[in-house]
Amino acid sequence: MEKLVFGTAGIPLCVKNRDAEEGIREVVKLGLGAMELEFVRGVKMGVAKAKSVRNVAKKLGVVLTAHGPYYINLNSKEGEKRRASIKRILDTARVGWMCGAFSITFHPAYYHNDPPEKVYEVVKSALSEIVETLSSEGNKVWVRPETTGKKTQFGTLEEIIRLSEELEQVLPCVDFSHLHARTGKYNTYDEFSYILESIENLLGRDALEQMHSHVQGIEYGEKGEINHLNLQESDFNYVELLKAMVDFDVKGVVICESPNIEEDALLLQKTYNSLI
Repeated sequence: MEKLVFGTAGIPLCVKNRDAEEGIREVVKLGLGAMELEFVRGVKMGVAKAKSVRNVAKKLGVVLTAHGPYYINLNSKEGEKRRASIKRILDTARVGWMCGAFSITFHPAYYHNDPPEKVYEVVKSALSEIVETLSSEGNKVWVRPETTGKKTQFGTLEEIIRLSEELEQVLPCVDFSHLHARTGKYNTYDEFSYILESIENLLGRDALEQMHSHVQGIEYGEKGEINHLNLQESDFNYVELLKAMVDFDVKGVVICESPNIEEDALLLQKTYNSLI
């Protein structure tokens, strides 16, 4: 991508008619450049609607991403739930691709007290099947497991980067606030630089040229993430993150998942623009 653009996790809150196309139009009015289609309660968009969303986004120059359903767990002990999780990721990828999204993300799994290495292999096997299926369909959307905020969830920085090294069509969705909540760290310029440097060194410069990231305020405790907060109600150091992004010349999309999505997306964009 040519630059770093900022957007909302879903339709901006000020849009009374909760419609994706209206959301895209509002994003433009706000002066933002991206929107994440939220399929968190299920992928319920039809083909005609997806094509219409694609046309509006393309015409207005808005970059789209998509977030899969919350009830995905590739490490479920029940085979039926594992298959359903794979289907939900495929459904997100198919509809996202029809909408013109360049990238989809999802929370991949829970550990369930299994050894992390075992969970890694289970997740890798499922993702391998997913990308093989998409490739056979000519679907080139980036499939991005997200770094997660709770210690019970699969999704450390190392796990997500390793999956991206070992599988085609897979890259990280880096939720910087989740990493902070999960570890209590990753909240200084040097720590943010470490994340970006790790991605560049292990996945190549291209991975920083087409980043898909999430940022929001975050409340956390011993077990990790508790709630999303507005940025200025949180200790998350977004200014230092944006400085690191400027210095590493990151391009792609920053999606804001704060409760006040458009306000904090605009705050992030304004802060970033003041640094470049």
